[in-house]
Amino acid sequence: MAITAPLPVTTEQWGAIQKPSGTAARRVSVSATLAANEALQARRRRGERVLPLAFGEAGVPVAPLLRDALAAASHLGGYGPVAGSAELRDAAAGYWARRGRPTEASDVVCGPGSKALLYGLLLGLRGVDVAIPRPSWVSYAAQAALIGIRPVYVPTLPGQGGVPDPDLLAGAVTAARRKGRQVGAVIVTLPDNPTGTLAAPDTIRALCSVAEHHHLLIISDEIYRDLRHSPAFPNLNVPEFLSPAVVAPDRTVITSGLSKNLALGGWRLGVARLPDGSPAASTLRDQLVAASSEIWSAPAAPVQAAAALAFGEPPEVTRRVARSRQLHAAIARAVTALFAAAGATVAAPHGAFYLYPDFAPHRRALLRRFGVETATDLAELLLRRYGIGVLPGSAFGDPDDALRLRVATSRLYGEAEWQQEAALAADDPAALPWIADALAWLEQALAEVTAGLCRRSGGACACQDKHHHSGPPGQPLDRDDLQQPPAHHDGRGGGRPQRQRGADADRERVVVARREADGHELGEVAELGQEDDREGRRRDWPEPVAHAITAYVLLVHFRPVAALPPQQHGADGERARG
Repeated sequence: MAITAPLPVTTEQWGAIQKPSGTAARRVSVSATLAANEALQARRRRGERVLPLAFGEAGVPVAPLLRDALAAASHLGGYGPVAGSAELRDAAAGYWARRGRPTEASDVVCGPGSKALLYGLLLGLRGVDVAIPRPSWVSYAAQAALIGIRPVYVPTLPGQGGVPDPDLLAGAVTAARRKGRQVGAVIVTLPDNPTGTLAAPDTIRALCSVAEHHHLLIISDEIYRDLRHSPAFPNLNVPEFLSPAVVAPDRTVITSGLSKNLALGGWRLGVARLPDGSPAASTLRDQLVAASSEIWSAPAAPVQAAAALAFGEPPEVTRRVARSRQLHAAIARAVTALFAAAGATVAAPHGAFYLYPDFAPHRRALLRRFGVETATDLAELLLRRYGIGVLPGSAFGDPDDALRLRVATSRLYGEAEWQQEAALAADDPAALPWIADALAWLEQALAEVTAGLCRRSGGACACQDKHHHSGPPGQPLDRDDLQQPPAHHDGRGGGRPQRQRGADADRERVVVARREADGHELGEVAELGQEDDREGRRRDWPEPVAHAITAYVLLVHFRPVAALPPQQHGADGERARG
């Protein structure tokens, strides 16, 4: 649908659009996703077992080809060009050209992660506000708050996360300007974090029409583009991928990187593709490079050398990405089925390794049985009672009473590299013992939380007593015990380990990563000020960004509750598969 004029916003619609506070946050605490990850690590250090579904790390090993390239470039110690090496910018331009977007190397700016590049872009937007989807990745609103930009949250269409509803966006921009505010940009995520869904091409076209009419810059975060699930996946209706840069090339910036498709989050390398052909685009690039020069100087030279190889997409890299995409889709779908069977409302994921279940159908029963009133309460219940770490939807801009959870499935592939490689190679990764065990653990926890609720709400719960757990599997093992396959593993990437009991089976169980938590204090709450309203002075509800960056003090300050060990599943001793 093409939008050619500003659309009015009804009172009901305006209530759905999150109005920002009058002042930016004075202090910003640790990112909710990173804080949750560190909190889960701290629990494991205390001897507790956790099921890590909170942190969106890709969960597969670094490709050997890229390890070798990084080692070979380790002698490079100079700073290099601010915008990135010529080799890397050429390779990134080729990456986009192969995806239908002819790109000049001069239009590419590289940085230490797409997150840093996004911050640099927002620095160039001082004086205007930015529209972001609700829900959306935690750092959009947090970075805006750091800079003094006031985000305008605009709800997404059902099943099309990552892109504001174009009709509501048009109305929000018009209404904001009537109040003297200038909305100058909109951020989209394709595919989306936190929902794992992908906006349809018609929605992208409508968004671009709104952006054209209202003179908005589009920042398209396409870090998950290469992890769009295959349309050939059984019973999965995946939309075609359409970048706004195809429809509105003169006003779209694309950001991307290697953190998700190649699991190189720790290498910190991102790329941005700037529009070309206009003085405004040239100014935007100059501003980004200027900010880069004062914040990070240049990306690390050895990482740039390896990244140039990765963006060149040799066969080993493309095969690696394809196997990762297949693995992410299979496990995300398996976990989605468990939440759906427990009576939660959840959209089928279209990309990456996220899902966003909604427990609204169980609201009254959860309140009665557990005192759960908010998504934070629900996340606390799952962590404290069952050792399952997830994030509440309030971290991503949703109201806290909206009982939605962001679930990241990519840490279920195993702790040890051999486990992750086996998961990549498996045709049916959900059948691998350590993944099947984790799925059964989640299934049993959901069955207990929703026990009897599906019957009362008319739903059909598929969790059965034969999968009964008395808690999470086993006790934490030393990391050294997980570096080699167990004796019964055949050592082949595509081989399936035999299912044995005892120490070998324990060795195959999913184990949470043991990185040291550094003791961040999360109690500092951002102060968001007040805003006058024509109908009278009032204090606005706190910004969702405040929840997104501070609400997880609960993950750090939970009273330690030991997770319970599992029982074997069924009389024949077979594991539940979930």
